[in-house]
Amino acid sequence: MPLVTRAAGASELKLPPPYEPLRLREYGDAFAHAIAVAPRRGAGTLVHVGRFDLAEFAVVLEPKDPLAKARRAFYAGMAALADTIAAAAPPETAIHIDWPDALYVNWGLVGGGRLAWPAKMEANKIPDWLVFGSMIRTANKTTVDPGLTPNLTALDEEGFAEITSNHVIESFARNLMLLLNDWQESGFAAVSKAYCERLSHENGKNWHIDDNGDLISLNANRQTERKALLPRLAKPAWLDVLGGDM
Repeated sequence: MPLVTRAAGASELKLPPPYEPLRLREYGDAFAHAIAVAPRRGAGTLVHVGRFDLAEFAVVLEPKDPLAKARRAFYAGMAALADTIAAAAPPETAIHIDWPDALYVNWGLVGGGRLAWPAKMEANKIPDWLVFGSMIRTANKTTVDPGLTPNLTALDEEGFAEITSNHVIESFARNLMLLLNDWQESGFAAVSKAYCERLSHENGKNWHIDDNGDLISLNANRQTERKALLPRLAKPAWLDVLGGDM
């Protein structure tokens, strides 16, 4: 288990209630730690790692729906992440999500999101918790020429002025809270719209999210295609790409 800093370190984040920050040392694993503490610490716990080059964090959620539907919270997390980056982006910056979990800035990968739930949980039961986790490259700490890794980028390389990991996490927390409130008050359509607007759209296709989280596409010929969410959550592809640079 990674060492946790004192409460004073956690106060560096300015988070609205009901969030409770928990800060790990530089090489902690926010996602794994959030999963470990979720059963006892509960909803609103936000675990983050103290790094300047990477915004690494995970938040514990308390779903109200059975697992099959509750997993759609992943889309709220991804939409909140994209909104966070868009709000801080220079003009004309292209920001999109490559379904389901990878976030791109100017067509370069900066990070993504992932989701966890209790092991051996039946899809028709309400889970005690979910954990949404994310990593976003805020700065390039390597000496590798960016031209040699054109599919990978960092916020500082794309002109984001003085953005820090704390700024990303704080803004994400606020955006996620707004989206979850919209979901509760108006239904999941608000989350689906926010997410699908960030997708890299193929010409002539429209998207919507099914009750179980699958992505449904409709092309100009009225033909439908289903992309299953669950298998993709099992192994985030973006993490493999980002992992070699961390």
